[in-house]
Amino acid sequence: MTYSIPEAQPPTLPKASPDYSINQNSDEIDLGELLGTLADNKGLIVAITLVALFFGIAKSLLDQPVYKADSLLQVKENTQSMAGLDSLTGFLETKTPVQAEIELIKSRMILGKTIKNLHLDIIAEPKYFPLIGKAIARWHQKRNDGDILSDPLFGLDHFAWGGEVIQVDTLEMPDNWKDEEIVLQATANDRFKLIFQDEIILEGEVGKLAHTQQVNLEQPVRIFVARLQARPHTRFALVQRSEGEAIRRLKESISISEKGKGTGILELAIESSSPAAAVRIINEIANTYLQQNVEQKSAESQKTLAFLEKQLPELKEQLETATSTLNDYRTHKGSIDLDLETQNILRGTVELNTQLTLLQQKRDELRQRFTESHPNVVAIDKQISRLQTQISAYEKKIGLLPETQQVILRLSRDLKVSTELYTTLLNHAQTIRVAKAGTVGNVRIIDYALPPDEPVRPKKLLIIAIALAAGLMLGIVAAFILRSLNRGVKDPDLIEKILHIPVYATIQHSKNQKTIDKRLKHAPSPASNSTPLLLSLQYKEDLAMESLRSLRTTLHFAFLEARNNIIMITGPSPGIGKTFVAVNLAVVMADAGKKVLLIDGDLRRGVANKHLFQERANGLSDLITHSIGIEEAIRSIPLANIDFIPTGAIPPNPSELLLHEHLRQLLDTVSTRYDLVIIDSPPILAATDAAIIGRLASATLMVAKAGAHPIRELEQSTRKLVQAGVNLKGIIFNDIPETSSRHSYGRYVYQYHYQSQK
Repeated sequence: MTYSIPEAQPPTLPKASPDYSINQNSDEIDLGELLGTLADNKGLIVAITLVALFFGIAKSLLDQPVYKADSLLQVKENTQSMAGLDSLTGFLETKTPVQAEIELIKSRMILGKTIKNLHLDIIAEPKYFPLIGKAIARWHQKRNDGDILSDPLFGLDHFAWGGEVIQVDTLEMPDNWKDEEIVLQATANDRFKLIFQDEIILEGEVGKLAHTQQVNLEQPVRIFVARLQARPHTRFALVQRSEGEAIRRLKESISISEKGKGTGILELAIESSSPAAAVRIINEIANTYLQQNVEQKSAESQKTLAFLEKQLPELKEQLETATSTLNDYRTHKGSIDLDLETQNILRGTVELNTQLTLLQQKRDELRQRFTESHPNVVAIDKQISRLQTQISAYEKKIGLLPETQQVILRLSRDLKVSTELYTTLLNHAQTIRVAKAGTVGNVRIIDYALPPDEPVRPKKLLIIAIALAAGLMLGIVAAFILRSLNRGVKDPDLIEKILHIPVYATIQHSKNQKTIDKRLKHAPSPASNSTPLLLSLQYKEDLAMESLRSLRTTLHFAFLEARNNIIMITGPSPGIGKTFVAVNLAVVMADAGKKVLLIDGDLRRGVANKHLFQERANGLSDLITHSIGIEEAIRSIPLANIDFIPTGAIPPNPSELLLHEHLRQLLDTVSTRYDLVIIDSPPILAATDAAIIGRLASATLMVAKAGAHPIRELEQSTRKLVQAGVNLKGIIFNDIPETSSRHSYGRYVYQYHYQSQK
């Protein structure tokens, strides 16, 4: 077939663009494209999700279980008193806010005593294998109810693997060693040794107090191990915490809150890895708090009683003196009766002086606790001042009486005042003694802590659910990050919009081709009688082949006016399926009745001969140098119904060889003998060979792999071909992924798979 129609005009060069992002022409969010991105990366998303799920499951299994024990306390506003003593106990008691009681429970007074009683400043626990050791020990403990020691794994007998128990009741060491770890290593026959900084400090026996004999220590190390159950060589970590550190840790582990506003019901709770320890600690705190509350109330009564007992002897002495003075005066002057007015004055002055004395005693008691400026002290001072004013008025009235009556009145007043004060304070003292004996405090324990059945942490299902959700989210984020990092063109429509070059065909990714590629790797040495491993021969109904058949139809009309029948296949870079397109397109064209010659023009890395199971020798390079004849170079491939010329010997200077006039003469010769000549050339950006060969072809098709090229790379390839005078007819968009995102290219791959029924 002869072509004499004038050459088609080459496409115009693409205009430079500052940014070639995939969605530069649209600000709209394409939900379908986003879903397609997730589908494209479903393997990555599933892998990240599974990894996160694995770590979530591992964490839920390896985390130390934490148990919570709680106790309920009731704080009453006033102490319950014995019958008949309400007035006195009301005078002695003051209301204490619930928040103050909460702070009191957290005080060093309560927590410090709890730590001392339970030896919480001594930490003794086995040393486990990192990460998994504790989990293995817990699993062993669940399987064995008794005190059975687990066999060491991996031969590491210095680690604890389950069943180990230690109880240290006494541990004393120098202050500068506190909060530092000391190693206790079990030896045979219930003996042990202490190691600090790789030095043996002392050796001891279970059940006996052991101490160091070194004179270079400021304080000796003393230890009493009450119980030790472990294999020889097993190590335990011992730490004696300082008082401040022990209190701080205990305070952080407990929580106190009021159950409902204004109820006075306090919930005291603690979290610990040991349920028994949690119950023991919380109950000890409750009992210690209750004990100090009772002691505090009893101490207040004791202070008041001590004050009264100090005043009673003085008042008794004053009473005896007043009685003796009045009797002596009556004896000396004789019995004198007081008139009615004088008796009224006497009663008034006695009452006022009694009140004044009681107020002064109360003021003395308050001054033991408060300063002069305290409101209670100031209020009593004002009352005393008023009483003194009233007493002064009575003194003026007394001054108007006869001398004898004045003396009798004053002596009688002193006697009555002393009698009433002594009687009142004596009764109060007796009442306080009874109240002190009945003091129960204003706190009571409603519920003691019970051993918890289930741990509060870790919440395994929640951890696994969070890990699953986090893994899924990370997978989605990773998918979109990869999408943003991959600037490769995935939409053929973008090529047409920016480069103004038509996309002749879009070829889907073929799983069958992957199978063929694996077979090629293990294929034997090329032989002329071997069956070519081509998708067009092995899987004719593959959708990729349907795309090439569609391309065949397009080329039939596109080349009606071409100057010759030579087509060059090239691409921007290696590994994009250029040879795949060239070889299979040749077979598809031959199936349509064309006489086709395929030439492997890649004199650098040509591999078309491997697909056709042909030797490389005696090919194009040898024809150009006239080392062989054309008949010797052409290989007939009967099963593919095409002829083939391999690369020949790989020359050291491919570009210079292709510039030789012999190549033009060769192509002119084969052009007259075949209906179609297809040349597989090197990538245009890797070498200039494609530009040299392309000038001799009537049309060039550039293969672009989906997602493999930034738009700038395609633009540079196009510019390089056009500037070299190559007629770039169109682009073949290859290897479109078979995913749900294929909607992006749907208008190019609407194909039908039609197969006759058997």
